[in-house]
This record gives sequence, structure tokens and C-alpha cells, in this order.
Amino acid sequence: MNQAARSVTATTDFTPAQPNVSVIMVAYRTGESLEKAIRSVLDDPAVNELVMVDNGSAEATAEGLRVLARDEPRVVLLQGHGNIGFARGANRGMLAAHGHYVVFLNPDAFLQAGCVDALIRGLNGQPPRSLVGACILNPDGREQRGSRRGEVNVLSAVMTLSQLSRRFPNLDAYEIYRNHDVMPEGLVPIPTISGACFAASLEDFKALGGFDEGYFLHVEDVDLCWRARRSGGSVLFQPKAKVVHLGHTSKSSPWRVEMHKGLGLTRYLLKRAENLPAYLAALILLPLIMLTAMVRPVVWHVRGRRA
Repeated sequence: MNQAARSVTATTDFTPAQPNVSVIMVAYRTGESLEKAIRSVLDDPAVNELVMVDNGSAEATAEGLRVLARDEPRVVLLQGHGNIGFARGANRGMLAAHGHYVVFLNPDAFLQAGCVDALIRGLNGQPPRSLVGACILNPDGREQRGSRRGEVNVLSAVMTLSQLSRRFPNLDAYEIYRNHDVMPEGLVPIPTISGACFAASLEDFKALGGFDEGYFLHVEDVDLCWRARRSGGSVLFQPKAKVVHLGHTSKSSPWRVEMHKGLGLTRYLLKRAENLPAYLAALILLPLIMLTAMVRPVVWHVRGRRA
């Protein structure tokens, strides 16, 4: 994607004839993995359209995306709006999509064979406002920590952040991350799926209001799952839909990314607090959340040097 640069602030004028599946991808300085992620989408026979939301890539990458949209009729490109955050970018993609179903995919995630088909089949027969999430894998083939998650509330956040739920087996029910559970053989309900790759009908996603744009980056997927379940929809994990997710590929500062995670989690806990004690508990938890978020990049750096 290193073609000569030229200024374009528009979308493609291509309108496909009622595509069944639109993949929506939001990119911001993703790096070399972006091209591979796009190729995994365009190579999937179940995909009819790719809505590419460019939140401010480097000019060489931005020009490469323009060339791609010009040459590939299945690509709809949104550019020129700058870094407006993931939630707002994804919602712009939603408004530009033509498919009956939408699949959201991170720009550093690679669809594996049959993934999109398995996600869409998982939606069949589900109640309105349902979501189906993929099984997110690390490059070594192990399930990623955030692939499937339990209920996210003040109590589970305290138990998980303090690691008490890992140290004491009787507290395991309060652990948010469920990748240590036995892998199910088929579609199963779960409180929270990963935003790295999931599917919904376009109508249902719009009915949910899309992502809450009050989140800039991270935790918007947790919020979406909570709202889907609260509205009567199902949130489901599809182990047969596999995606390899690199993670940590953005050129953004890891401290900035983790800060947004901390702020997002705090916002979510305050938002879902149903009474004054729950609201006060979320406020009290704020220092622990932000401290954990800021310390995490340091731990990664130290472990990287030791490796």
C-alpha cells in the first residue's frame, strides 16, 4: 500500500446489489497487518462487501486504500474524518453498509476458513438484537484471553483486577475472562463476546443504536453485549468461527491505549450502576482501574526485555 499519494476525501460510488454480508473494519495506523486482514476478508467467499473506515492512516497506507477501493468493487472506503475513535468509526461503517448482516473485524485480525459463514449461521433463529462472536486466537493457536468473557460488573472487575478470582478456585465464577473454560462444541450463550470479530444483522445493530460513541477505544463491545442482553437479545459464542488476532499492532502509545481501556471500563461501570451504592463502588474502583491500566504497559516492556 505504498502508492503515490493523492488527496481524496470521499467514499467509493459503488452500491452493490443487495449484498448479504458486509464486513466493517476500522483502521488507525495499524501497520503491516492491515493488508493481510483485508486480504482475509476479500478471500472469504461469504463476504459480499468490505466497508473500510480509515481513521487517519499514514498517507502511504491511505493512498493504498484508495487504490484498493478504485480497483475492487466490493470495497467501500470512508476517509477524511480523522481519528474519531473506534465506536464512531464503526457506526459510520454501519451507516455505509448495504448487507443484511454485518461482521465487525479488527484491522489486525485474520479470518480463518468458514468464519463468516459460521457466524451468520449462528444468528439464524435467534431473537432480535442478537450478537454472535468468533473464537479469537493468538498467533500460536491458543484462545485469546478476551475471546469470551463473563459478566462485567463492579464485583467481577474487582475480583479480576486483583487476581483473586484466579488465585482462589471458589471465586472463579467472578473471573471475567473465560478462555480457561472447556471449549464448547457448538454455539453457546455467554455474557460478553469480543469486539475483535462478531456478527449481527444490520437491522438489529441499528436497533441497538450501534456502539455507544461515548467510548473512544475499548469496552464499547462490553457495553454493546450488556445492552443486547438487556433488550432481550442473545449474546452467543461460536467456537467454529475462528479468527487469528495479533493485538497491540497500532502505532499509538501503549499508555494511551491502556488509558482509554481504563476510562472505558470506568464509564461502563458507572453507566450500568442501578443504584447509589453501585455508583459509589464504581467511583471507588476508579483508582485501581486506572493504576492497573497504567502499570500494564510497564510490565509488558519489562517482560519483553527479559524475553
